[in-house]
Amino acid sequence: MAMRRLTVLGPGRAEWREAPAPRTREASDVLVRPIASAVCDLDRHLVREAPLEPPYALGHEAVGEVVEVGDAVGRLKPGDRVVIPCHVSCGECEECARSMPGACGAVPPFSAYGTPTGRSWGGLFDELVRVPWGERSLVPVPPGVDAVRAAACSDNLVDAYRAVSPTLSGDRDASVLIVGGTPTFGLLTVLVCKALGGTAVHYVDRDAHSVERATALGAAATLIDSYAEPIPGRHDLTVDASAHPRGLRRALISTRPGGTCVSRSVFLSDPPLPYLEIYSSGVTFVTGPPHITPFAPEVLRLIDSETLDPTPLISGPHHYDEAPEVLLDPPAGKPVFVGDRR
Repeated sequence: MAMRRLTVLGPGRAEWREAPAPRTREASDVLVRPIASAVCDLDRHLVREAPLEPPYALGHEAVGEVVEVGDAVGRLKPGDRVVIPCHVSCGECEECARSMPGACGAVPPFSAYGTPTGRSWGGLFDELVRVPWGERSLVPVPPGVDAVRAAACSDNLVDAYRAVSPTLSGDRDASVLIVGGTPTFGLLTVLVCKALGGTAVHYVDRDAHSVERATALGAAATLIDSYAEPIPGRHDLTVDASAHPRGLRRALISTRPGGTCVSRSVFLSDPPLPYLEIYSSGVTFVTGPPHITPFAPEVLRLIDSETLDPTPLISGPHHYDEAPEVLLDPPAGKPVFVGDRR
């Protein structure tokens, strides 16, 4: 049986291609049909530049509907709606037990949907996805939560929550600086900060439209000409959402002594670090892949209670058929795709 797969063929080339539909291989497998797929900031780069060896399936953010379960699966059943985490994880190795499924020891490093790193697992625009260890990995979506609003819980929305919640849960008045530059992650981080009651949320970006949107979301936002431009003050928590080495540097040196800098940028080569500056002030630097399965339930509860509403940053929903054209010239905001599968 064949299915459609959104495939990157080279820089600026993404098309629907036919691919074999997956089948259950192990008793713990779950087959899921994506019904609302979101575009991560990284997806834009993967389509525009194709920095990894094409062809490869695209997409690592989606809510899906369970279609089939293996014999060892008891908690999930066909028809259930679930968040499909971007990472592939077993749920029982040492790293998964430490709530770090993005570093699962049962699969190769960087095993994720929508990239050819760590083997090919398909993409979350596929019409059907095989999820190994599905019962331990997939996250049920509450009945009242729309799939479009929950789609980014596969990666960006949960990652933004993880970046700021440890600090804001202890001190809502902590000063937070978000260094923007990616199309939506920095803005999602602003949204999460405000949902968690943050009172001192600052945002800087070189893009005027993003600064306007951050202001509308409740941040004290500033337009800068370059990341080298001095930013007054130092902050308890800084979040690098720039995807630029100089943006990372700006976040690090804007962190107050003893503070924390969290980088959510994805660099495909090693960026230089201002080591002596952060050494002298004792900054804690946090980075790493997203760990979705343990933390997505809390983000879904925030959405369900309407404490957190990502709608202002969603573009669409668009139809799946439009995905190649939309991804080649993406609109402002986070495109989400739905269609006849829903």
